[in-house]
Amino acid sequence: MDSQHFLGFFLLIFLQSCLVSADINGSVLKMKTGTSSVPFDPTHVTQLSWHPRAFIYKGFLSSDECDHLITLDEVVADIEARIAAWTFLPVENGESIQILHYEHGQKYEPHFDYFHDKANQQLGGHRIATVLMYLSDVESGGETVFPNAEGRLSQVQDENWSACAKNGYAVKPRKGDALLFFSLHPDATTDTASLHGSCPVIKGEKWSATKWIHVRSFDRSKRLNRRAAMGECVDENENCAGWAKAGECKKNPTYMVGSGGSPGFCRKSCKVCS
Repeated sequence: MDSQHFLGFFLLIFLQSCLVSADINGSVLKMKTGTSSVPFDPTHVTQLSWHPRAFIYKGFLSSDECDHLITLDEVVADIEARIAAWTFLPVENGESIQILHYEHGQKYEPHFDYFHDKANQQLGGHRIATVLMYLSDVESGGETVFPNAEGRLSQVQDENWSACAKNGYAVKPRKGDALLFFSLHPDATTDTASLHGSCPVIKGEKWSATKWIHVRSFDRSKRLNRRAAMGECVDENENCAGWAKAGECKKNPTYMVGSGGSPGFCRKSCKVCS
């Protein structure tokens, strides 16, 4: 996608967002979605970095919403609408929310959310943005770290930060907060500064919910039906093999294997294909 088409894409998103009924009450923007009203307060957002573009929203989720997601209940329409309001990216461009659970010593190695192969870009294109929602506090460790971020050398960190967090610009997990960062530059090229990982949990446990958003509509059902008809059994993420090796098939079965008639993204690596 060239820069001209990319700007056109964002203009389309803006026009679509204008079609959503909204009203301003003080500093609170209420996005109307059907019969529900989803509060979005821009004063809660703080810019963390421009390289990568990263922002933190304090109190994005209520405590009840955090607990609600941990139970893996799929009734998350209000949260989806709030994410769309914040990112200005349509709901249909997003993948299903992924719930992650980290216990003592568990971590996630630094990686990119954009793709390195053309096959994964066929459905929805690159992942343009990631919203990482923290569902629990962590007593020690578990920070999200950006090793290549521009602020990695200037961020002030005391003894309350883990050794891992000091390897880059880091964000502490706070229950209810949401971290938004972009994997693509405004000209649609990939941003290597978006490299990120999850530091090991030192004390306590960490629950988080990840929302990946693509540049185009992400209709996974069409691709799954096409592959099923052809008798194919493939992974839908290039990281599946590594995740399976790290035990994610058992730790995160909903995403990896699937549940409730919805197939997971890594069925081949988890060896559950029929």
